[in-house]
Amino acid sequence: MIRVKDVEALDGNTLRVTFTNGERRDIDVTQYINRGGIFAPIHDDPTFFRQVHVELGTIAWPNGADIDPDVLYLGLPPNANEEEWRAAVKAHQSTQHAA
Repeated sequence: MIRVKDVEALDGNTLRVTFTNGERRDIDVTQYINRGGIFAPIHDDPTFFRQVHVELGTIAWPNGADIDPDVLYLGLPPNANEEEWRAAVKAHQSTQHAA
């Protein structure tokens, strides 16, 4: 299982995420934090957004909000359905076999 090893807040709603397999990606997390509720302070307050850290293998904020590391790694939308998960996993596996 690939998890988050390091995270750095960049401009806007972008995070530089380093995964445990060594991959580093700049990920715009707007679609995940633009949902209100526990994500509201993250979306609305740039200072709070920059308090992102790694906790239990994923990105998290001091208010307890986090984003599933598989969702981040596979590029899935929030609340992805089972079909989207299967397609993303299949695409990732075929990419790995091609490398």
